[in-house]
Amino acid sequence: MNAQGERWTAEQVLALAPDAASRKAGGKLAAPGPWSGAGAHGGGVWGLCAGSGGKPYQTVVDLDGPAYRCSCPSRKFPCKHALGLLLLWAGGGGVPEAEGPPDWAGEWLAGRRERAAREASGAAAEAAGGGRKEPGGVADPQAARRRAERRAQRIAAGASELEQRLADLLRDGLAGADRSGYAVWEETAARMVDAQAPGLGARVRELGAIPSSGPGWPGRLLEECALLHLLNQGYARLDRLPEALAAATRSRVGLTTTTAELLASGAAVRDRWLVLGRRDDSDGRLTTRRIWLRGQDTGRIALLLSFGAAGHSPELALPVGVVLDADLTYYPAGRPLRAALGTRHPDPPPPGPAAPPAQPAPPVPPGSDIPTALAAYGDALREDPWLDAWPVVLSGVTPIPGGEDGWQLADTRTGAALPIDPRCAGRTDLWQLTAVSGGGPVTVFGECGHRGFAPLTTWDPAPVPLRSPSGAGSTPHGGMP
Repeated sequence: MNAQGERWTAEQVLALAPDAASRKAGGKLAAPGPWSGAGAHGGGVWGLCAGSGGKPYQTVVDLDGPAYRCSCPSRKFPCKHALGLLLLWAGGGGVPEAEGPPDWAGEWLAGRRERAAREASGAAAEAAGGGRKEPGGVADPQAARRRAERRAQRIAAGASELEQRLADLLRDGLAGADRSGYAVWEETAARMVDAQAPGLGARVRELGAIPSSGPGWPGRLLEECALLHLLNQGYARLDRLPEALAAATRSRVGLTTTTAELLASGAAVRDRWLVLGRRDDSDGRLTTRRIWLRGQDTGRIALLLSFGAAGHSPELALPVGVVLDADLTYYPAGRPLRAALGTRHPDPPPPGPAAPPAQPAPPVPPGSDIPTALAAYGDALREDPWLDAWPVVLSGVTPIPGGEDGWQLADTRTGAALPIDPRCAGRTDLWQLTAVSGGGPVTVFGECGHRGFAPLTTWDPAPVPLRSPSGAGSTPHGGMP
């Protein structure tokens, strides 16, 4: 059992796989045959898997993370052995509960948890002390203030330079932007990063890709230029903005709070958080994982971000449908969404001797109708004008396959229909959503924005992640948190 006393489903395990090949290979190892010495105890699962050599592979998984270790030479995380072991454990019959792990597994589990505790304690102490420390170990708040002032000056200079670049573009005319090539935009983006404004750099790179985005690109380019101009002007007048809008502006420019500072000084929100959906986006160099959760008591939605180098799955891998009792701390923003995962609380054991609890079905979250979802996006957009989409759960909607007007979600209760974001074509398995629906209404989680709705998860009644047909698991980018 995990910390919440529940086994994961096979679908939740497969959602951890870094690619389709790993899912297929892991499925072949989800039988007792290759395994020996398998067991589970205290949030750890372990086993020995027979390989091509004479010595079996030692595989161990820490469910509190989760995190993986295997003696095989694979560079994928999790590897096929870890996936196969988790699938065997999820099935309920092949991995028995044990009194404790063997030495090789116990040492790794204990060492990992000790390191995590030390890192959390050290990060919190450093954040409470104001960041950088002097040689004697005493924090220097004056140095931190001077660094912040220098960075603010560099960002202001970068924003001013970007304003001139936008003015030149509009003076010369947007029609010629497709002839200048991407290199000009990349150079400008690099200068924004040098000015310590990575948010401006990211938006400039998005501008550079618009001229090759198909018919109607001049209009889209003008819209994005206007939003970038608004961001520059907002930063120049930061002290005159309402606090919520000022927080959104700082976040969009790239002035973010470190996780250590946030956990040390922010207000934690404890709840039982249901994992609603997950998406991985890769640019070839970095994989960004987004995990959305919703508190069962507060009703608040949160977004967790984690990153992994090319070819490596990000470490944070909460399966869709899992419920965790945890503290989340929200990053400052106009409409807080992104959060940092803090302490995770195990459920108290039942009093006296008792049989292991029956595995409960993952809950189907309550949802709203289409007008309410659109109103939620509008409210969020009012506090963050650069927001591309907002996460919502829709209930009672029926997928309508695309015709001339594209795919839609229809709600017979209100007579409303919401178009599916056209960027989902080929990236999200819309036919899988249709099959689950069977022509009737379903509950769907996704992002609602000005381009439409991008579905990520549906329920049947267990959660069904809507992966792409190729297994990549990537759907359209819905805007920075």
